[in-house]
Amino acid sequence: MNYSKIDPMSIVDGDGCRVTLFVSGCRNHCKGCFNEETWDFNYGKPFTLIEENELIEACRPKYISGCTILGGEPFEPENQASLLPVVYRFRQEFPMKTLWMFTGYVLERDLLPGQRKHVPTVTDRILDVVDVLVDGPFILEQRDLTLKFRGSRNQRILERPDIARLRK
Repeated sequence: MNYSKIDPMSIVDGDGCRVTLFVSGCRNHCKGCFNEETWDFNYGKPFTLIEENELIEACRPKYISGCTILGGEPFEPENQASLLPVVYRFRQEFPMKTLWMFTGYVLERDLLPGQRKHVPTVTDRILDVVDVLVDGPFILEQRDLTLKFRGSRNQRILERPDIARLRK
């Protein structure tokens, strides 16, 4: 998996001050996307153990509320396997901090077993440790700059109980 950047201090991609990981690769190609360069799976640099360690270390300060993973598209099948050890390590090292993920896919339509972006033995395990999932494609015609943590009205902020309920 490639990534475009690790931001060690973001206040726009979830509650509090967060570390953000922008992965590369996205097939959604939303019109008006703010991060179009990350559509290319080869954009940026390879995400190795060095970058994983950098991300984890950036999450250590007490003022960091958690980690946010966005893109590109974290739930592209090519990215999920690389993200699984990262999210598990984050959860193990920081049980009191939150993990947010943004996806242009819709949980019930795309990420459940048997659906197009569900990777057996991987997707469910990622969803098990995510505290907040912001789902849905960015739709330029529904753009709303007053929304917190979302770009368009169709996108949802799903907390862990909502994710569990929709996965049943």
